[in-house]
Amino acid sequence: MKLGLLTAPFPDLPLQAVADWAGSAGFEVLEVACWPRTSGETRRYAGTSHLDVVAISASEGEELKAALAGAGVTISALGYYPNPLHPDPAHREAVIEHLKSVIAAAGRIGVPLVNTFLGGDASKTVDQNWENALTVWPEIVRHAEAHGVRIAIENCPMIFSHDEWPGGHNIAYSPLVWRRIIEAFDGAVGMNYDPSHLVWQMIDQARFIREFGPHMFHVHAKDLMIDRDGLYEHGILSAGIGWQVPRMPGLGEVDWPVIFSGLYRAGYDGPVVVEHEDRRFEGSEDKVKRGFLLARDVLRPLVK
Repeated sequence: MKLGLLTAPFPDLPLQAVADWAGSAGFEVLEVACWPRTSGETRRYAGTSHLDVVAISASEGEELKAALAGAGVTISALGYYPNPLHPDPAHREAVIEHLKSVIAAAGRIGVPLVNTFLGGDASKTVDQNWENALTVWPEIVRHAEAHGVRIAIENCPMIFSHDEWPGGHNIAYSPLVWRRIIEAFDGAVGMNYDPSHLVWQMIDQARFIREFGPHMFHVHAKDLMIDRDGLYEHGILSAGIGWQVPRMPGLGEVDWPVIFSGLYRAGYDGPVVVEHEDRRFEGSEDKVKRGFLLARDVLRPLVK
């Protein structure tokens, strides 16, 4: 395994500067955030563009990877997390087009993995969304296969705010849906496993890894704390809104030795990338770095 970080919390730092700091701090891989280059307000922890996926050439990619290697890091994946099943056709078309650009760029520069979401329309049932997925995703998968790239979908329900309630913006969160994904796209599509999203769903982590560990292409290390007062106030029908609190690894309710025991048993030997969404460690570059260093110290004994 190799320990790394997702570059999204460093929107104002060039990729090389992120790599220089990450390598000096003992991280080994970067998941490079590849949202479209844009201005204006973006969703929290989204919008960072560390790579111009439209313009980068194969030779520029080789130069980039050589420069990152000089800092002691490699690229685990390119990351872009939109909603390819968004109910607005124009929005859906735009994000799918950029996702295809991310995939094509990964192929050009020799990065074998793109991390993303399956998507979802919050107003539709899981089954209705799955039917939509079967019309949208086969063409994306063919595009990835043509570029020699695999897709890793994160198991995040994407339900953090009222505009995402009640169904969330990503249906790839439960064993029911993951069995369908594997049956439909096995080999070309796998999981970017984030254990934090199973905590508030009350899904058994060890059992989940036993079943889906062989299909995990990438792992996110993020923790989650359940705010018991918020849960009391809002109840479980709020689907986590008001009581799921993302934390750095070691500060929440994820049992990391159980997670890594399961991953090793499943034969997982890929990247473990810290995803920073902890409000206690944001507001300045120094605070963000402090959060990453805390996560490093918690996880390093388990990542071998």
